[in-house]
Amino acid sequence: MEKIRKYLTFTGRVQGVGFRYTAEYLAQSIGLTGWVRNEWDGSVAMEVQGTEEQIDLLIKKLRSGRFIRIDHVAELELPVKIETGFHVR
Repeated sequence: MEKIRKYLTFTGRVQGVGFRYTAEYLAQSIGLTGWVRNEWDGSVAMEVQGTEEQIDLLIKKLRSGRFIRIDHVAELELPVKIETGFHVR
């Protein structure tokens, strides 16, 4: 399966609810690489790399988070990078 990289922007109730650390845990357990950070406008930005199926699974699991409410996910495809790990910025 081919690796892809996406820049994702999540809006909704995504700050102050453990979103970034949940994303970090899930991404690491799924085998994704990249990063996640809070933005000044209340959204959360993420660059994530893996297969399309892995990225879709991450988004699905984040949507089922206990306190997290995702209203919208904006996606932009990026060139694949050589990197290891997934971390909170």
